[in-house]
Amino acid sequence: MNTKQVKESLKVSAELFAVFGSLKLESGVKMEELPVVCEFP
Repeated sequence: MNTKQVKESLKVSAELFAVFGSLKLESGVKMEELPVVCEFP
């Protein structure tokens, strides 16, 4: 991965974390209970 790809990946990860955080607050579901899929190049 080049620098641009790393920055974009981190940006997407941060956005997803924010979305999951919002879901946790609205639904009462704990973040630990949400299924997580990780892709590794």
